[in-house]
Amino acid sequence: MEQTGQERNIMQPGEIMPLDAGDAGYGSVPGPVLAGGVGGTETTPLLIPVPGPDRPQRWKPMTKEELEAAAGGPGWRRVRCYLVVLFWFAWVAMLAISIAIIVISPRPVATPLKWWQKTVFYQLEPDLLTEANDEGSEDINAVCEQLPYLRSLGIGAIILEGVFDKKASNLNFTGKNLGTLAQIKHLLTESSKADLKVLLDFCDLNLLGHPTVSGNTDEPSNASAVVQYAVRFWLEQGVAGFAICDTDVAYSEKTLLEWRGVFKEFGSEDDESRIVVVKQTADALRPLIHSSQVNVSLVDVIMRPILPYSHHVLSAQEVADAIETHLQAPEEDIWPSWTVGGKASRDLKSLLLVLMMTLPGTPTVQYDEDIDQTQNASLKVGPLQSMTGEAADTRGDEEKRKRLAASLFTTLSHSRAREEALLCGTFTFLPFNSSSNMSSSNSTHSSPPILAFLRSWGCVHFLILLNVGPECHALDPAWAPSLPEAGVFVASTGMDRLGSTSLYKLILQPHEAIMIKVFEAGSYR
Repeated sequence: MEQTGQERNIMQPGEIMPLDAGDAGYGSVPGPVLAGGVGGTETTPLLIPVPGPDRPQRWKPMTKEELEAAAGGPGWRRVRCYLVVLFWFAWVAMLAISIAIIVISPRPVATPLKWWQKTVFYQLEPDLLTEANDEGSEDINAVCEQLPYLRSLGIGAIILEGVFDKKASNLNFTGKNLGTLAQIKHLLTESSKADLKVLLDFCDLNLLGHPTVSGNTDEPSNASAVVQYAVRFWLEQGVAGFAICDTDVAYSEKTLLEWRGVFKEFGSEDDESRIVVVKQTADALRPLIHSSQVNVSLVDVIMRPILPYSHHVLSAQEVADAIETHLQAPEEDIWPSWTVGGKASRDLKSLLLVLMMTLPGTPTVQYDEDIDQTQNASLKVGPLQSMTGEAADTRGDEEKRKRLAASLFTTLSHSRAREEALLCGTFTFLPFNSSSNMSSSNSTHSSPPILAFLRSWGCVHFLILLNVGPECHALDPAWAPSLPEAGVFVASTGMDRLGSTSLYKLILQPHEAIMIKVFEAGSYR
């Protein structure tokens, strides 16, 4: 007879109840039935955790097919169109803003410079070089040998002086050491090889009084035609221009117009490779002869003296006054060229060189034995040890002085050639206030003040300081508050200043000139 479930769960006498007897068994805890289980057992936890909120579904990347299907929808197409339009709009806006900033921002305008505005002129008398030659050479080879050396110093053009005999009746080369026309042609050829231009000095020559140029009877007889013939003749030999004085008869509107007509035969209408240099002999340029007004277009360069001509050596105060007058003079339309002019003490020689190289215009340096290669070579002949004490010291000092002179000249000329601030930058005269004198406080006479000016191009500034007097000067911190405080030495008359400096701690030595490149704190330009 089949038993029912209740009958099977009734214990019979003598049976032991199992531990896992189900819901009614011993030790069992009623609880929820586990999934897949048969009910609560001893393994069922006594504390049932309260079910928490459902966990968010994990992000699952879209498959390639899903992504392609979604990207091709109209919504994504509109988003992409908006992004492309926004990108190009932003790009065009940034470009327009950049162009506007460039247009409205103040900036220097670079004026194209002619060759004679970028070079350094060197006035040279060949007789001086040939006389200085140890071998006593009486030809022009002494000049030709120095041409590459002069070019290495930064000189770009030579003005040959004293090559014509002022008392002769023609324009032959009749100097005592030049002799023949073939030698001067050789000089012009060697100058071209050394990349040096040559100008002939016609100053104090009565060109209109010469009946012929070289004694050739086929030449024109009238004075005007003779001048044109002479100009054309030397241009054919490779001469780059001519120099005359403002006191010459040839300094006239009629003559200069004739020269301009000859120049055009050797170039185009706008060709300015040939120039006319006029030497100014007075404080102001003399007006053109037979002209109602000065026509500066007929003259390319006016060579002006910094110091007034005098028969005596100018004092330090006279030199300072002359320099200050030129520094405060207004700019003129015609391009200036600066030369020393008057006489100054040897102590101011290097200072005047720094001044000429840093003023707006073209520096014209007269023959200097300190940078003469022949003179420098003669100092190195023979051992220095074989000389007595005083002679050896004198020779050693002479070598050092010439070496420093060449180094200063080279530094200034090369700095001028590569720095736009020195070539075509603005010029600003700086009224100077110096502190009390550092050396001669009990001096009965006052020392000339320090002169200073600034050459600027964009954010590049060069400060030039000139101490003409015989006393030391320290800069006053309140002198120029608009200037940067720090700078870097570029050149000095003693070539003994290097590295950075603070303008507030700078002390100028007697007869010293300094060129400093100033810059803002924390930057270097």
